[in-house]
Amino acid sequence: MDFATIIGVFSGIALFVIAIASDGSIFEFVHYPSILIVMGGTLAGTLINYQLQDILGVLKILRVAFMKKTKDPREIIKILVNLAETARREGLLALEDTAYQMDDEFLKKGTLLIVDGTDPELVRNILETELAFLEDRHKSGQSIFETMGTLAPAFGMIGTLIGLIKMLQNLQNPEAIGPGMAVALITTFYGALMANLIFIPIAGKLKVRSNEEILLKEVMIEGMLSIQAGENPRIIEEKLKAFLSPRIRNALENDKKEQEFGDDE
Repeated sequence: MDFATIIGVFSGIALFVIAIASDGSIFEFVHYPSILIVMGGTLAGTLINYQLQDILGVLKILRVAFMKKTKDPREIIKILVNLAETARREGLLALEDTAYQMDDEFLKKGTLLIVDGTDPELVRNILETELAFLEDRHKSGQSIFETMGTLAPAFGMIGTLIGLIKMLQNLQNPEAIGPGMAVALITTFYGALMANLIFIPIAGKLKVRSNEEILLKEVMIEGMLSIQAGENPRIIEEKLKAFLSPRIRNALENDKKEQEFGDDE
């Protein structure tokens, strides 16, 4: 689970509810026609902009934002270094059995390609093409939430205009102007809240997740090509560590030290 996303969404909603309730009733901000205009309008506009199958896949995309799916890059580097040691000791064909036991389809495909003796340039082309299509699919999911983040405030403004028009039609009743104005502004509030607390942050989280996964796959490509080239496992490890942030590099070093210390004991 990605607790940052869950805490962010629920704490954001809770803070707004507490802030509103501390200076009045929360029910003053509940107006069903305004919710219908903003949510219904946003959904309708998104349906027009995308194919139905893309919209139906939103729940699957949401799961990526709320679930921490990306693998630990330290584990991937350890797997690649182990593969390099096996290949150097027993040859590339020895990797075949290990490849069939892998749960990562991208790493499995790359390993089987090098086991089959595929030309290194072709291996790179196949894996980079798959990576490019993966990136396109991720961008499609992000763009749905970016579109919803753009449409929600716009439909909030439309709801406000509808409320103002209805209010101006009843100017003969001055006492109704204040409450009417308040109701009209509620749709703008709903639109801004949904855009800035839900849709735009989720699009941002999906982008972060996508960047993490793409970086991991780039590490895999470089590692597998280095294994195919017969490079020394220690050189491969140092090369792959260059992809990582200093924090993760230090964690990897600490893992090695702990392992060496454990072996000495």
